[in-house]
Amino acid sequence: MQRREGEWRLTIIETLDNRKEEKMDEEAAKKLIVEKLQKKKGKSKFYLKDFYKMLPDEKNRAVKNLVNLMVREQSLEYWSSGSTTLYGLKGVGKQAGAEHED
Repeated sequence: MQRREGEWRLTIIETLDNRKEEKMDEEAAKKLIVEKLQKKKGKSKFYLKDFYKMLPDEKNRAVKNLVNLMVREQSLEYWSSGSTTLYGLKGVGKQAGAEHED
């Protein structure tokens, strides 16, 4: 079956519009991330791949951008050992107490 140019284009636009409706909005995703991190006991820092698992329907790039936005908004904090990059809730964990000592 051969499609005309206009028919193919219409199908692509409809598909893209359907995907937009299925995506979680930014505020709901932020709330979900904070809730899941607060529920974790014994662990305060997480790899970026852990955030991908929290939002499996989102593209990895979108999740990474959201996590970086949350760091800029100071709801999450960035921690690096030099070779490993981790993220966690601001002010939570062993590192948080040590950072405020003089």
